[in-house]
Amino acid sequence: MKIRVGFGYDVHQLTEGRDLWLGGIKIDHRLGLLGHSDADVLIHAVADAILGAANMRDIGFHFPDTSDDTLDMDSKVILRDVVALIATKGYRVGNIDATVCAERPKLNPHIPAMQQCMAQIIGCDIDDVSIKATTTERLGFTGREEGISAYATVLIEKTE
Repeated sequence: MKIRVGFGYDVHQLTEGRDLWLGGIKIDHRLGLLGHSDADVLIHAVADAILGAANMRDIGFHFPDTSDDTLDMDSKVILRDVVALIATKGYRVGNIDATVCAERPKLNPHIPAMQQCMAQIIGCDIDDVSIKATTTERLGFTGREEGISAYATVLIEKTE
């Protein structure tokens, strides 16, 4: 069986007047993430990792932030479309290991819902979607609550 690994990273600024979407779920918080789409940093990092593993560029190439078609786009659509894109090359997602860096809100209570949402979109077992949450111990832009970042490593498998 042929396998490939990809890595993804994303960051978005926290701002007032926006909803906070992470892992495809809306989280109650006084701030949301600023972006052309819904700015779901977790899904964006995962999508970039999937595309990278398949050598298919990045989400900015497929979903440009200069296009009206992607304005306010639901990142769950991005993830669904990325999974369909790698399928055209005969790949499927094997597993995901992702970390979200945020000082607040506390994300651990939301992780099972994020895993369930992403596994359903990808068409994999919930056990294949690992999501971890961490802080930066009040250091840097994350520690100052100016933004949230996410990292993802993905394994894809050849289906043919």
